[in-house]
Order: sequence, then C-alpha cells, then structure tokens
Amino acid sequence: MAYDHDAEDILKPLVFRLHESVPEAVREVLLERGWSEFDEQEQDEADWNLYWQNSPFRMTDHRSIKPWQRLNHYPETVRITRKDYLARHLKRMKGIYGPSLYEFSPVAFIMPNDYVKFIAEYTKERQSQGRKPSYWICKPVDLSRGRGILIFQDIKDFVYDCMVIVQKYISNPLLISGYKWDLRLYVCVTSFCPLTIYTYEEGLVRFATEKFDLGSLDNVYAHLTNTSINKFGASYKKNKEGIGRGCKWTFSKFRSYLRSQEVDDLLLWQRINNIVMLTLLAITPSVPLTSNCFELFGFDILIDDTFKPWLLEVNCSPALRLDCSIDTIVKKRLLHDIIELLNYKQTDTLRENKEAVTKASYARRTHIPLTTQGENATDDAPDFLASRQESECTATSAVQPKTSSQSKATSKSKQLPGARHPAHASVQVTHWLPTAELCNYKLTIPPYFLSTKDRRPFPRVGDFVLIFPFNDAALEASRNGIDVKSIIQEIHKLMNKQFLQYY
Repeated sequence: MAYDHDAEDILKPLVFRLHESVPEAVREVLLERGWSEFDEQEQDEADWNLYWQNSPFRMTDHRSIKPWQRLNHYPETVRITRKDYLARHLKRMKGIYGPSLYEFSPVAFIMPNDYVKFIAEYTKERQSQGRKPSYWICKPVDLSRGRGILIFQDIKDFVYDCMVIVQKYISNPLLISGYKWDLRLYVCVTSFCPLTIYTYEEGLVRFATEKFDLGSLDNVYAHLTNTSINKFGASYKKNKEGIGRGCKWTFSKFRSYLRSQEVDDLLLWQRINNIVMLTLLAITPSVPLTSNCFELFGFDILIDDTFKPWLLEVNCSPALRLDCSIDTIVKKRLLHDIIELLNYKQTDTLRENKEAVTKASYARRTHIPLTTQGENATDDAPDFLASRQESECTATSAVQPKTSSQSKATSKSKQLPGARHPAHASVQVTHWLPTAELCNYKLTIPPYFLSTKDRRPFPRVGDFVLIFPFNDAALEASRNGIDVKSIIQEIHKLMNKQFLQYY
C-alpha cells in the first residue's frame, strides 16, 4: 500500500510548552486531548502550538509569534491585576465617566503615598455625629492568596511595612448560613482590538470556614475566603450547616440555592458582567496590539446584603491547582473549554506557514472536517443578522441538532488530534453577533477567535459566553483602536435597559 506522507503530517498532534511553575492540571488536560509536550532537545524552536506560563511573556515572544501558535498572556495586563494599579485605573475612570458607573470598587488609598488623604478621611468619619466608624482592610499590593491582610477599625491597629492598599471593608456581606463568601469568576479575553470578552458560566463560590463576626477582626477563617488559608482551618473538613464540608461550591449549586430562596439572580449576573466590561475598558487602550494571545483572568466578586456586587480584585493566572473535587469539576472543564476557544485548525498541526499548502487542499486529500467543536457551534447556527430590521436577536441553540445521516458522516471522518473534548448540551441563549464588515481590522496574523465561515466571534464555546461586544456600536467603537467614550455610552444604555426590565 502506498505511503500517504501528507495524511500522516496532518494527523500530527498539537504541541504544548509549559513553564515549570504551571499547575499539573494544565498538562493533564492537554495530554487527555491528545497533545504532545514540547521537547527542547528534539524539536525546533517554533515547533509548538501553545505556550503557557504564569508570568508575562517578553515582547520579543509576542513579535515572533507564528500563525499556528498561541500565548496565554497579553502584554501589560498587570495594569489591573496588581491591586494598586487597579485602584488607580478605576479611580481615573470614575473621575472621567462618573461614579454612577464606577461605584463597584470600595474607596481605596495606596500607602505610603496616600497616607495623609487616608488620615483625613478616617478623621472625618470619626468626627461625624451619628455615623458608625468604618472598618478598613489593608492588603500588600503585590501579594496573593490572602497573605499579609489586616482588617482594622481603630487606626492604632494599622501597621504596615511594605507598599499596601487600604480600602473600606465591606462589613455587610450577604451571608449563607452565617458564613461569608465570594465569587471567583473566570473571564477570558481573546482580543483587546477589537475587544472580545467571554465570561465562564461555571465558577467557584469560596467560603470562609468560620461564621462571620465583626467582633473578631483578627480571625482570618471568618473574614477571608481564600482557599489557601481556609484549608488549614479547624472547620475545613467539618460538615458545616448549610455549607457542607470544605469551603467551595460551584456556580451551579449557588444558582440552585438562590432559586430555593426565591431569588431572581439574572440582574445580579448582568451587573457582574457590566463590572467585567468596565474594568477591562480601563486598560484596553494601553494594551499593545498583538496577535494570537488570550488572557484568563480571575475576577473576585463580593455580594453585599443589598445584592450589590463589588469588585475585590482581578487575578492574573488564577489558581488552577486541584485542591478538592469541586476544583476538579470546574477547573478541568474550564481548561478544556479554553482549548476549544483557541480554535485550532488542521493546518496548525503542521506548524508551517499556510502558504505552503491551503486548507482546501487538506480537505480534498483527507476529508477531515476543518472546524473544531467551538467553530461548529457558530457555523451550524442560523444567521442572526439576516434581517437587520429586527432590533434584537431571537434566542437560539448554540448547537443545532444533527440528522441521523449527518451523525453517521461525522462519525466516519477523522478527528483533529487534541480536539476531543465532548460537546456540551446546547443552551438557549440570546446573542448579538457582529456583521462581517465590522471585523475587517488589520493584523499581521488572521484572528483565531473568529469563525472562518462568517468572521464572527463565537457566541458560545462550552461554558464560555460572549459578553462583549454586545451590539454593532460597541464593536465599531473597539476596532482600529478603541473609542472608550462611545463604548461607555453603550454600556450606560445597556445598564438603563437592564434596570427598567426589573423596576
């Protein structure tokens, strides 16, 4: 039998590179999907498809990116992932666009520079008649996992020995069975130009392991929700009333809890999505234009007892360690869906310039489908913008059901190595999709995050849901540079519309 060299090339596995500090779960998921790990001794420098590390890449890495490669960081995103930088950017945006939009972050002071301002604010509150003194929380600006945090009410207890941020402590959190909790929301940005943001519908609810008590501010197990702290608490393994063992729920369980309390949480999630968009807008103009990157953020959101969401911080390279069964459920599926979102093509397995051979020639020689599951989700969907007279899109399934003949044809075709995550059940979601001409911005490498069929961002991939752009005006304002003022106006309209639907 003749030796089919071309077919063997196409079926080569995708290749990943991992920095030594990357959690093992990333390697496990990629190997499960049929990927191979990069071997520096045996392979050429550019012979890889995904490079994942916890720290930022050098600009030379970004400038030398190849069409078949992806990097897991954009440059300059530290502007919102370091606590003092985030506070400065949000304060600037609040000054420009007003407190009505940027009221979701507690008042903050950066020490030692803002010490005089903080003392003035502290003294003013203390001297106000009938006003209850505030509680304050002090965090080192560049530490994570709850390290170095101090909560205080009296300034005599305020001591610091490094650069810190001091914020008003939210002393009225919404409690579940007396326990404080917050949300770890996963957000993936596939592009900053045009701005393209996905939020993950599954996530983590993180609990403190002792009941909330303002009378014991030094009890970290009652006031901090970091798993890295609470897993060492005496109550971590106990079956806590209303919470259970451990210190985590999934978003799915949280939504079920809210429904059991007869809470309509749709507006809450809309407000959280608005926080995500407004926060990312603060740095979008300053992110250098780069190709083939993505950024996974961990947004920490606290809900107070009035159901108002507050942004606590934004995490770069959010923890992907699997410390418990809840982590395994959420994070492994998250990683699978990220790989689907990266939309690898058959040509990417060759790791050669696309001019060498076209996608059409691959299809003729091998009869292999040219799309991943994420791309099928969009390509199988109807044209949402076929009738431009309609002001809104109608709800549709992310994946259309296949006929029996289509299913048989699919089962006979070969599958792209590394794209073996099973498709999730279809979900009815209303989505706006941009017109093709609005996506024709210029980049040296074609954007991977658009469908090859209609040049639209995928409305949904696994549990990732597109939240920005949400209409034509928002996309138009974010391409070829970014018009933040116009986008802010569109978000303001969106928020007003959301408010009127409930009040």
